[in-house]
Amino acid sequence: MSLIQETDYGTPASKAEKRVTLTVDGKAVTVPEGTSIMRASMEAGIEIPKLCATDMLDSFGSCRVCLVEVEGRNGTPASCTTPAAEGMVVHTTSDRLNAIRKGVLELYVSDHPLGFNEKAGTGASEFDHVISLVGLAENRYGVEGRNHVAADIGDGVAPGEGSLTIDYMVKDESNPYFTYDPSQCIVCSRCVRACAEVQGTFALTVEGRGFESRIVASMSENFIDSECVSCGACVQACPTDALREKSVLEKGMPDRSVVTTCAYCGVGCNFKAELKGDEVVRMMPYKAGKSNHGHS
Repeated sequence: MSLIQETDYGTPASKAEKRVTLTVDGKAVTVPEGTSIMRASMEAGIEIPKLCATDMLDSFGSCRVCLVEVEGRNGTPASCTTPAAEGMVVHTTSDRLNAIRKGVLELYVSDHPLGFNEKAGTGASEFDHVISLVGLAENRYGVEGRNHVAADIGDGVAPGEGSLTIDYMVKDESNPYFTYDPSQCIVCSRCVRACAEVQGTFALTVEGRGFESRIVASMSENFIDSECVSCGACVQACPTDALREKSVLEKGMPDRSVVTTCAYCGVGCNFKAELKGDEVVRMMPYKAGKSNHGHS
């Protein structure tokens, strides 16, 4: 069996009985009232670039990559926070939208060690996918952002001439299961929201403001010393390699999946055992599981 790739619709499904029909890039799609434009587009087979959105969490609208154009409306609303409406006509691509998305991604890349033409982490994150999807071909702002790691540190790729950048934070390797690399974080808050909304642990928060914003565990503690319970929801939610399983970093990305059932208790949660060859690399919750519905 090959690696199971499950569709991420960007926002949760609406449970409304009333349905509305809209047109996305010339394709008519009918969805329950309250469905986001992003999800409606994905159900029509049209992927809108996103970074802060995932269907395991409520919409957030912070990354500004998923902007669209709606006929009869001014501006470029975020597709994750804009509900579909009857008769709505949506355009997901245009010269204006492409320019906006590339401009936003250039800013992310300029302050991110896994950026344009650089290699760090796995090279297989959602961040990499979005850069490819948008077609980012240049970075006008350089790679000397405040988050970058000096070249001689060994775990970064940006120039530094032997010195640390102003906001450098060392990797947190304290948790036995995953690594937290602050330099690769884009502060999308998906991990914070997963910890709060999905798991109810509230172990993560955003510390600081502006360029000094950082995701921290509890009161800026190491993960192992914090209230983190190692459930893995934050790692599953992270669109970059800021939070990544140590097993993936050590063994590489898996190449096939086997659906199995957890035997820890009587609930019967379904998981995907993701393997490289015959070796298990990681366990991922299976969205089609009738007991856990993708919950980790």
